[in-house]
Amino acid sequence: MKTNKPLREKEKLFCAYFSESRNARSAAAKAGYGIFAQKHAVRLMAREDIREQIERMDSASGVSRQEVAAGYRRLAFGTVADAVRLAFREDDPGLPELEGLDLFNVSEIKRPKGGGIEIKFFDRLKALEHLEALSAGNDGDDSLPFYMALEKSAAALRNDADE
Repeated sequence: MKTNKPLREKEKLFCAYFSESRNARSAAAKAGYGIFAQKHAVRLMAREDIREQIERMDSASGVSRQEVAAGYRRLAFGTVADAVRLAFREDDPGLPELEGLDLFNVSEIKRPKGGGIEIKFFDRLKALEHLEALSAGNDGDDSLPFYMALEKSAAALRNDADE
């Protein structure tokens, strides 16, 4: 969906925060979309003009392969100690303490109804695969995902034939 009107200030802020963090919910919250940040983030990311603005900001910021590789390295090899420490805490940490934790590898945090805390991490193996593709120079090559899909399909056919 594309609109012809210029982006509002909040939308520009969202684009800037997303370009910096690649976290749509967080970018929407920081831009001032409040309590329904996730819902606004989904709507904003569906808009073509928003995606184009993010692309312009990305190209202007000069995000390099080294920065992307550093992010993948951090996901693949980074520590989860602060997340584990958070999971085993008895009391609720305050916001200043939470901001001091390194939760880069955390993709989701939930509090189930029965109590406790559920923490999901980003997939380290996928990060390693992306890192390998970057180092092999395949980051812009569309044939790698196609090849991987073919490989998975062949494996599934082999498994069906074995049964």
